[in-house]
Amino acid sequence: MSVWPSSKARHVLSALLHIGWSVKRQLGGSHQVLCRPGWPDFVFAFHDRDEIGPAMLARIAKRTGLTPKDL
Repeated sequence: MSVWPSSKARHVLSALLHIGWSVKRQLGGSHQVLCRPGWPDFVFAFHDRDEIGPAMLARIAKRTGLTPKDL
């Protein structure tokens, strides 16, 4: 069983902003470029109501430093 619960995209984005990421620019629609000192930019490409599953959350975590505790 995965340690990542499925979560709404708006909840994941909120958690990313809480751990230090900020929106660098919005590319139209659902694409937002996030930045954080010491990390490469990350493109968050989900609509607010999208459900993000455990596998995708694990990928996001690898690139952003997000942990299950942050959600």
